[in-house]
Amino acid sequence: MTTEWKDSYTSKCVTAVEAVRRGVKHGDHIVLGHAAAAPDSIVKALYDLREEFKDLKTFHLLYLGEPWHLMPEMSSTVKPYINFLDKNSRIAYREHRADFIPCHFHEVPTLFTSGAFPVDVAMIQISRPNAEGYCSFGISNDYTKVAANQARVVIAEVNRQMPFIGGDNLIHIDELSCIVEVDRPLIALPPATIGEVELKIASYCAELVQDGDTLQLGIGAIPDAVLQCLKDRKDLGIHTEMFTDGVMHLARSGQINGARKTLHPGKIVTTFVMGSQELYEFLDNNDTIEIYPVSYTNDPYVVGQNDRLISINSCLEVDLTGQVASEAIGINQFSGTGGQVDFLRGAKRSKGGCSILAFRSTAQNDTISRIVPMFGEGSNVTAGRNEVDYIITEYGRVRLRGLSIRERAEALVSVAHPKFRPMLEAAIRQRFYGE
Repeated sequence: MTTEWKDSYTSKCVTAVEAVRRGVKHGDHIVLGHAAAAPDSIVKALYDLREEFKDLKTFHLLYLGEPWHLMPEMSSTVKPYINFLDKNSRIAYREHRADFIPCHFHEVPTLFTSGAFPVDVAMIQISRPNAEGYCSFGISNDYTKVAANQARVVIAEVNRQMPFIGGDNLIHIDELSCIVEVDRPLIALPPATIGEVELKIASYCAELVQDGDTLQLGIGAIPDAVLQCLKDRKDLGIHTEMFTDGVMHLARSGQINGARKTLHPGKIVTTFVMGSQELYEFLDNNDTIEIYPVSYTNDPYVVGQNDRLISINSCLEVDLTGQVASEAIGINQFSGTGGQVDFLRGAKRSKGGCSILAFRSTAQNDTISRIVPMFGEGSNVTAGRNEVDYIITEYGRVRLRGLSIRERAEALVSVAHPKFRPMLEAAIRQRFYGE
């Protein structure tokens, strides 16, 4: 450590309340750290000081911490803007206390750099500094690093338990306005429950994965089940938006090593991570892991530089033309666009690559088909029919790319739940044969 930056670090250490009072002004636009790197102590201070401010606006995607800014009593102080609804933000959105901004994940940083959502204050959570005075954004770079670069004021929780992870993932303490030291475990996610249906779907996905392929995986039981089905593969790579514990297990056992990657060979590349405490410990100072801003990891042109990239994600509904709804049913917003379209487009650009949308064929205990003749009134199309490649359910796998609309519809019926096939077949006869 050099005395120069160490003294600067010490001089910036304040309480969370002091940091908010120093850094926040009426009318500020505030960007909050993402997912499991939620800066809870700072947001709690903002809540405690809510009567001292007015006309604040906050922005985030996932916020897995305590949602102090989303409490009803904050509505006279803060207007939250959200790009991805989770359990913490759905209630606020449905009660009209928060607004939703649609945007592909890789383009979120341009909201800040273009001034569409100007950044006055960034509230973030980072690691302790290294010997040169650089802190790591740890498990959540995504839009957070860009927000910090754009902000007038950067208020940082420096968490002793945040792993130090490399890549384009560092910020020097000179760039911090206030430091709030904390020592608490990161927010951990329980493992997804994998049942027979998920394993069946995963087996169809795994048949498309060969030795040396590079994977992008979403979150949930199906991606975790896919990883369980790949224990006999070799030299797999990872270039993804996020990952959970399944990637760690295959990396430890050697199936994931990036040996044949054409971009960042030998490295696991992501923009944020969510999982267990064991996973977070695995990441700390692990030079095989690199984290970059989402404007890089999810850029379709960057994704496509990975040969044989296989993208595996899920959705809520697919209509008979191949349109995909992944964030809402009708007018009911459930989540957000995320990076799904980023990787659908990137996989098309990848030499030998492909994309997969894998999901259960039904919802609500087999009472609703997730393959439908057409979307309900007000539904949002997340991925257009031109973007879609493979569709997989527990009833099989079909490739829509290259098929006509009629051929797509007939293919999709073959992977729908049998109880709904007569209804879908009737819709096909009416639409394409005039019956």
